[in-house]
Amino acid sequence: MRKPLIAGIAALVLLPGVLSAPASAQPSLPSAPHGQSSIGTAGWQVLSTAKVADGGDRVSQPGYSTSGWLPVKPDDAGAPGTEITALLQNGQCPDVFYSDTMRKCFGYVDKLGPVTTEPFSDPWWYRTDFDPGFRQGKNAKLTIPGIVGEGDVWVNGTMVAGKDVVSGAFAGHSFDVTKLLRPGKNSLAIKVYPNDPTSMYTVDGVDWGQLPPDNGTGIQYPPTLQLSDALTGDNAHVVQDNAADLSTSSLTVKTDVTNNADSAQTGDVAATIEPPAGGGEPIVVTQRVTVPAHHKQTVTFTPAGFSQLKIENPQLWWPYSMGGQPLYTLRTGVSQGGVTSTSTSDTFGIRTVTSKLVGKSEPLPAGARLFSVNGKDFVFRGGGFAPDLFLRYDRADTAHQIALIKNLGLNGVRIEGHDLPQDFYDQADRAGLLVMGGFLCCDAWQPEAPDKLTERDYRILHDSAYSIAQAERSHPSVFTYGWSDNEPLPRQESETLNAFRDADFRVQVVASAEYKSTPTLGTSGEKEGPYDWVPPSYWYDTSHFSGDDPSRTNAGGSWGFASEQSAGHTVPTLDSIRRFLSPAEQAKLWQDPAYHQYHANFEAEHGGYAFGTLYTLDQSITHRYGSWDSLESYVESAQIANYENARSQFESFLAHSTDRDNPATGVVYWMLNKGWPTLLWSLYNDDGDQPGAFFGAKKANQPLHALYAYDSGTVTLDNLGAHTQAGLSVQAKVYDTAGKVLDDQTAGGLSLGSQDVRTGVLKPEVPAETAPPAKAQAYFVELQVRQGGKVVDRNVYWLSTQKDVVDWDKTLQQPQATLSQYGDLTALRDLPESQIGVTTSTRPASGPDGADTATTVTVKNTSKTPAVAFFLRADVRRGNADGRPAAGDSQLAAAMWDDNDITLWPGQSQTLTVTYRCADLHGAPAVISVGGANTEPVATAAGGPLGGATE
Repeated sequence: MRKPLIAGIAALVLLPGVLSAPASAQPSLPSAPHGQSSIGTAGWQVLSTAKVADGGDRVSQPGYSTSGWLPVKPDDAGAPGTEITALLQNGQCPDVFYSDTMRKCFGYVDKLGPVTTEPFSDPWWYRTDFDPGFRQGKNAKLTIPGIVGEGDVWVNGTMVAGKDVVSGAFAGHSFDVTKLLRPGKNSLAIKVYPNDPTSMYTVDGVDWGQLPPDNGTGIQYPPTLQLSDALTGDNAHVVQDNAADLSTSSLTVKTDVTNNADSAQTGDVAATIEPPAGGGEPIVVTQRVTVPAHHKQTVTFTPAGFSQLKIENPQLWWPYSMGGQPLYTLRTGVSQGGVTSTSTSDTFGIRTVTSKLVGKSEPLPAGARLFSVNGKDFVFRGGGFAPDLFLRYDRADTAHQIALIKNLGLNGVRIEGHDLPQDFYDQADRAGLLVMGGFLCCDAWQPEAPDKLTERDYRILHDSAYSIAQAERSHPSVFTYGWSDNEPLPRQESETLNAFRDADFRVQVVASAEYKSTPTLGTSGEKEGPYDWVPPSYWYDTSHFSGDDPSRTNAGGSWGFASEQSAGHTVPTLDSIRRFLSPAEQAKLWQDPAYHQYHANFEAEHGGYAFGTLYTLDQSITHRYGSWDSLESYVESAQIANYENARSQFESFLAHSTDRDNPATGVVYWMLNKGWPTLLWSLYNDDGDQPGAFFGAKKANQPLHALYAYDSGTVTLDNLGAHTQAGLSVQAKVYDTAGKVLDDQTAGGLSLGSQDVRTGVLKPEVPAETAPPAKAQAYFVELQVRQGGKVVDRNVYWLSTQKDVVDWDKTLQQPQATLSQYGDLTALRDLPESQIGVTTSTRPASGPDGADTATTVTVKNTSKTPAVAFFLRADVRRGNADGRPAAGDSQLAAAMWDDNDITLWPGQSQTLTVTYRCADLHGAPAVISVGGANTEPVATAAGGPLGGATE
């Protein structure tokens, strides 16, 4: 199947072992402000070994000449990154994401496997000089948190560990380097061997896009050094035991203390738990411990021994749509004679996550996976999250993407096989964003048979799981972890679960992202697919599945928990397209559906599991909406098609969540984003562009929302917010394309609790279904939710009397649908031209992701004749004083709208609000542009900075 890509883990560590000089590995989680530091913060020198005659004994010596090497600055995770990153930082391959520039610069890779392109097929050296303030009497522990590929580690001329040990993207290890360090300048050098994801437990991009020719080889997380006195403390964390009614939380604090001396040592271990703001006084507990020489022991503070660790009425962490995100802080310290040797600081959230299998049915004989947080069931609605293609971590970019995800109304993300740096999880904790973690598919992480694995393989699998567990166990945002397409082999599972247990990683572990099971974990309750185009009505199907496929793959209707699925390709807006596609590629986009687009993926074909062309999507648009005659008309049609499909996918899972016999319990859109500009599987593009798919998904996930169910023709009302909503009414109106009202119904006096869904609120009277050769009729259904007389949600559907009919015999077990009849919406091409008026007002504001400006945009259909203004898109642009957009690329792609892609009838208006950073205007006036499928673009100044109106 097809999976999401993901970044990595900040500072990890591993397996219990004896800490001895210089190369024995043992676990550690560097989070200490005292005695702990990242190595390489001042920069690295990187070069292919093909250009370096010397070995590690010389390369790792302080003062070694690096003339001609590539200087590299660490990213926001503190790491030097991949080999391609080193080249990019040094001016090679500018505009690497434009067109097929990457292929021209670095070569082409068309399948997973070993690195085949030069200069990446040779190992590369990564070296850095550092002065940690080491002095005699101190002890030093070096942590290598994983290598994308494998590595030989050298310090000051001596090999610390070889690639037989240092292998795997997440398998962190710590080494005693006390005898190797010296006062003043020291050097670390790592010989990084090329990544082969088919034989190494690393990362890759499966088929999500183009594969970077270096296979991501490099250092994704920063090596760290811990200096200490005789006693060293690390691995500090909290284990929580929450009462069923959440009235109390019993906290157990654990920290490891290692004695580095030749004799037994006595010291004091202190732990402080600081509550969130306004939560009372800190809890302080201390123990005096004696640790034998060269021994490590775990110091534990339990509620039985320290009653203050049982907290009454704890402040609970919730997903943002269900409550607040209070975070507690754990601080620990190890000292002797009043002198602190090491300390740690980390945050955690108190919350309880459970899951169960519900709704046993013929499609799901063991039931569907349903998650609950703090005793409250919820429908998971997320997307597959991908890191930067070259694994570069950017803190501000993460903040922007989280703001986009929350703007979409999604409550979480799925991260498959690319666990991210600690900052990502810290931001997710604060934002209240849920994170599904898991191992990657389709490579070494998914072995086919146990006879292919060695003891070394199992050690790396265990070490990887332990490191992942240490890195993510304290983050309340991480609520589940599991395997991908296949369930694990028995020993693979036991090594992983033992590591999770030993690290106190207490999340819900799921056997597979498909409907598979293990004797230990039971049935996963999840399913996958489809991955290419299906009609919007497909998502509402609940009765079709293949009895020959117990995994229930590519039976993607809204039943069960869909771990990954979508209707395939996403066409960005024209603004975004012009940023990354060449003129020739733009021409191919609308003129040649079978053309292999580089910014889809490396597969040149279409159909089956090939996604390199937009052929299937384009065929559906042609059949359903009619042909196009320009890039502009193609992009417009694709925006409309992507919108209705993304909306339907999310809405169907909400509409069917109340089906007791066969419930829909969660859906992960495949994919949320990509680490580069893309035409495949995304809700927003690499530049922040928000196309039709984005606003369709956003519409479906509004906090208070009415939806039209394609299967039953009824209206469902849902409340996805944190509080009960009362005083609600829902109005449903049906229009023909001339604007005539065919039906008008209202239901009032409605009230919904948090996360509640109510079906059958209304059933609009719509035109009767037709079949060829009878002429199809297009019509609209408009839903409006009012609260206290104010419209709080507005949702417009365009439908046809000639329906999409899926040929299920040819569709099941396929990643795309085969239709025996396409819906006919071609009448939308003949809509008469409409006119609109736009009024704006701008004010200072505080918005997500640093936005400091808000503009309200009131759009009115001013047509004098009955003409619907269909699919109106608004944008903020850099402009001129007269209200015209500036020439060239003027769009503020990072701006965030509360709604967009709207439809209005004559005399009807809707007010939109957009927030953005004034600095993104680059000193130019802000201009609002609005245009639609049958409406000529209108542009107007965004109003005065303090709220002046412009029309």
